[in-house]
Amino acid sequence: MDKITPFLMFQDGQAEDAMNYYTSLIEESKITSIVRYGANESGTEGTVKNATFSLKGQEFMCIDSNLKHQFSFTPSFSIYVTCHSEEELNHLYENLIRDGQALMPLDDYGFSKKFGWLNDRFGVSWQLNLPK
Repeated sequence: MDKITPFLMFQDGQAEDAMNYYTSLIEESKITSIVRYGANESGTEGTVKNATFSLKGQEFMCIDSNLKHQFSFTPSFSIYVTCHSEEELNHLYENLIRDGQALMPLDDYGFSKKFGWLNDRFGVSWQLNLPK
């Protein structure tokens, strides 16, 4: 076994938008590869056949599914981010919640200084934590 990598499956051609959005919000993040569907392939031409990106050193893989599924992302799997400052946490939360949904609004829930859990506009779940 070489490594274990979280894998995100997007629908409706959202993978590239999501990667660009996430890497713009988190420092030391980048898209490392994109392979697109070409003409006469099973996916919509130009959408993401397979891509990798990293967020603060954590590698992810993603695709644009060429099939419609009866499922999407679920909050039972989330991207957990430990922030270094309240400003960093607020910045991420304010941007990720835009057109998304709060699961646990930013607050002090007793286990950290400040915590928030949300689904972003792509349906991906994030937990943002500022430790005590």
